[in-house]
Amino acid sequence: MNATVIVCSTLTNHVKAAQKKMNTNYPIIELDNSKHSRPEKFWQLAFLAMEQLPEEIDTVLLGMGVCGGASVGWTFPRRTIMPKVDDCITLLMHTDEKFHYNLKEAGHFYLTENRDLMSIDRMEQDLVLKYGERRAKRVMKVWFDAYKSVDIVDTGVYDCYSKEYVERAKRESAIINVPYQYVPGSNIILEKLVSGKWDDQFLIIEKGGVMTEEDFGMTNKESLHTTYVV
Repeated sequence: MNATVIVCSTLTNHVKAAQKKMNTNYPIIELDNSKHSRPEKFWQLAFLAMEQLPEEIDTVLLGMGVCGGASVGWTFPRRTIMPKVDDCITLLMHTDEKFHYNLKEAGHFYLTENRDLMSIDRMEQDLVLKYGERRAKRVMKVWFDAYKSVDIVDTGVYDCYSKEYVERAKRESAIINVPYQYVPGSNIILEKLVSGKWDDQFLIIEKGGVMTEEDFGMTNKESLHTTYVV
């Protein structure tokens, strides 16, 4: 197999850790996670990266979730293997060998290694710049009124117990007046991705293939385009 890893930059260090543990050394192409809030644009970047790969690369290992489902119906230009998860949070929350499309709970805000662009602190700052402090606080209350916890996903890859990281978690939770806690995670999905252990936690799309919602076990009442509260 002549493969390249294409990964959301949020997960780059986790991919590197997975490759080190599994003794692989595939080239890594990062996708800018600042585009993550616009799934169609983000997937366009992923497909462009696939199309621009050298001809001898026959397999893409996609280190990301389906992220909004914007790629449903698109034709894949390379054989592609990707985790069957809704997003990077669920990917890192896996701790077993079972298929879980979405492991997040409503009312929980999740922190991982690199969530600065989607942090509560960043959201509040952006709102203050746009609306002023008083209105920003009202908007934040509406957005986060139903939230119960800020959850730190402990994958073992990064130091989420450092003083700096804990202070960040305290700051995030204080803004929305909820406690913070640690929840178990792991790097098992990315370790399996780079080592070729592709079971039913993974989707294998051959060159010229098309992703469908049924590939992820969705029913007629469900959709990959569902917006999950995180």
